Amino acid sequence: MEIKKSEFVISAPTVGMCPADTKPEYAFIGRSNVGKSSLINMLCNHKGLAKTSATPGKTLLINHFIINNEWYLVDLPGYGFAKRSKSVQQKLDQMIRSYILMREQLVNVFVLIDIRLTPQAIDREFIDWLGESSIPFTIVFTKADKLSAGKAKSQAATWMKSLEDRWEELPPYFITSSEHKTGRDEVLDYIEEINRSLKV
Repeated sequence: MEIKKSEFVISAPTVGMCPADTKPEYAFIGRSNVGKSSLINMLCNHKGLAKTSATPGKTLLINHFIINNEWYLVDLPGYGFAKRSKSVQQKLDQMIRSYILMREQLVNVFVLIDIRLTPQAIDREFIDWLGESSIPFTIVFTKADKLSAGKAKSQAATWMKSLEDRWEELPPYFITSSEHKTGRDEVLDYIEEINRSLKV
């Protein structure tokens, strides 16, 4: 897929205020500091599209970006950010979950995971919740440039193997680096494939 146009549309505080549109939506989410904004900018080839910040956990709203006038990329707040107050985090979790469960236009959630880390309980809980809620999702490993190609592959394989204790069928996954644009074509082609299947 070639991205010719990517534009910010709206930051919504509730699912009810998201765009009144039927175009498919692909949501991106992960723990704070996973490199979500950098990944979104890399995928769209648009440096300042999603605002990157030196302070993790800045995304507090549901951000919609329209891509090629055909589909929406949705930037969701990070989960499990320790420096937020409990009430703010609970409010965000509620907003995230209501968007994921109620938004009919949502066709896939991309869960971002830092490839350098061993499996974290918070990521696992979120992934299991998506599965229990029958939400289609894909794992995107970020920051692959911080490891050798071989180490990145084995880290991803170890992570996916850890899911086998509860998952009969493992979700698809991609290994990416915003720095080197690794995985860009694969992720975009995957989205294009889903978009095509929706039109059939």
